[in-house]
Amino acid sequence: MLTFILWLLLLVFCWPLALLALILYPFVWLITLPFRLLGIAVEGVLELLRAIVLLPARVLRGKP
Repeated sequence: MLTFILWLLLLVFCWPLALLALILYPFVWLITLPFRLLGIAVEGVLELLRAIVLLPARVLRGKP
């Protein structure tokens, strides 16, 4: 909601910049999409490694 209010303020005070931001936002989103997907994949691999490393401790701990 705060982002929307800030965008409206930008629209009131500097409408050409606000319209440019509105037009460029989808292109910026498309450019950053592969980096987000890569981040999700790296996070998954790191969580898998963490689970593998902590597995012996969980097995030795036994049932709660």
